[in-house]
Amino acid sequence: MITSGRFVFLHLHKSGGTFVNECLLRFVPGARQVGYHWPRQLIPPEFAALPVFGFVRNPWSYYVSWFSFQAARRQPNALYRLLSDNGRRDFAGTLRNLLQLGSRPENLDRLLDALPRAYGRRGINLPGFALAPIRGSGLGFYSYLYRYMFGADDGRLTIGHMESLREELPHWLEAVGQPLSREMREFIDNAAPRNAGGHARYTELYDEELRNLVAERDTTVIARHGYRFGD
Repeated sequence: MITSGRFVFLHLHKSGGTFVNECLLRFVPGARQVGYHWPRQLIPPEFAALPVFGFVRNPWSYYVSWFSFQAARRQPNALYRLLSDNGRRDFAGTLRNLLQLGSRPENLDRLLDALPRAYGRRGINLPGFALAPIRGSGLGFYSYLYRYMFGADDGRLTIGHMESLREELPHWLEAVGQPLSREMREFIDNAAPRNAGGHARYTELYDEELRNLVAERDTTVIARHGYRFGD
């Protein structure tokens, strides 16, 4: 979460937030990070009336990015370790477990026991109590994170598309009265993506059954933001 005198930025996991965080902290006077992957409900009271923005991405793409990033790490997080059976499951097997986390008590209970009890300063930063409401929700993991991070739309929330971040970010900042320096525009236009994983195009990792399961579990995000498989 980045705050300034004009706005609050919320960092939805693996949806362009690392790039935006760096940009805002480098180029916006007075911008500061008050929590890593903190949800909207934790916005400090003195910033509660400010406009809020964040970015979302195609859920099919998100899951490939999440899996590839964790699979390549020497010490993957608890979510990946448990649902992939310590790396023994492939993408399809791991993702089925992740998409059905809320309806499989045995997996969810084990995961909640393994997650931290409080917020920290790195990683996905999702304590057990923050994930527990996924139980019985019917939501895919990414749609649950989306709802947890952004909450209800009360007219002060803007959610852009990661796929067009370089175009949408400067327009939104200008709309809330934030001046953009030449250096900031240069960064937005040309800086390399942050935390980008090296993996195949996401469409290559799905069969029809798995593609449809994402469509079912993540329909909240897909319908609201007009995503389609293959975009």
